[in-house]
This record gives sequence, structure tokens and C-alpha cells, in this order.
Amino acid sequence: MATTAGLDTFDTTMQETNLWLKSVMHELRIDNRALAWVVLGAALHALRDRLSPQSAAHLGAQLPMLIRGLYYDQWSATASNPNKERHKAQFLQHVAAALPTSAAVDPEQGVRAVFGVIRTKIDPGEVAKLGKMLPSELRGLWEHPEW
Repeated sequence: MATTAGLDTFDTTMQETNLWLKSVMHELRIDNRALAWVVLGAALHALRDRLSPQSAAHLGAQLPMLIRGLYYDQWSATASNPNKERHKAQFLQHVAAALPTSAAVDPEQGVRAVFGVIRTKIDPGEVAKLGKMLPSELRGLWEHPEW
């Protein structure tokens, strides 16, 4: 029975989101869904902001509805060009700025966890395209064996 007055779409996205969060928690070895949500958002935003609007939209289309909302939060495809972070340190600084100072998660570990979950949850063709779009230093965070 659907918990949202028969709207199976909401039940499905909640289930999918919980699976993503469990995967992030497992990768980070934490037992805190709220922290996993924050880390997921920080890494997704940093990746999204690094992509062209078209590529960002392709990734967004692969995400569960609730995570898609997190992904697109405070984003405007027309606001500016994608940032040009080419170095790992710059990218991780972008992620760290979105994490609360009390978060006991290393930004690099957070990014690697989220990227690992993305690689297992979205279309392999999209995974390959995204990896090839990233500069070499950021590709190292993506860690796909084909590159």
C-alpha cells in the first residue's frame, strides 16, 4: 500500500533515495543519513557546476526524483558558464565549502563515495561520458577503470 495516498511515484523515489543514502553511508562508513544527504548534495553540486548545462541536464535525468531536486537546488543553467576547476584541490575546496564545519567527513572521501555510488546507479554510457569530460586530476576522483 502506498504511504502517500496512492502516489507510487513518491514511494518509489523515497525507496531509491534511501538506497543511494545507504550506499553513501556504507562507502563513508558512517551511520548518519542526514550527513550522507549533505555530502551527496555537496558532491553533486560540485560536479554539476563543473559540467556544461547540457551535460548537467543529462546527469540530472539519470537521478531519482528526490535526489534530482537536491541536484538542481539553487542552479541556473543560464547564470554562468560551468566553472573551470581543473585541479583536484580546487574541486575539493568547492565541496568542503558546502559541508558544515562540524561534518566529520573528509571532502575527498565524500566525493569518492558519491562518485562511486553514481557510477553504480546510473547508465554506464552516461558514466563513461561524464568521466571523459573531467580534467585528468578530477578523473582520478571518478576512478573508472577504463580511463
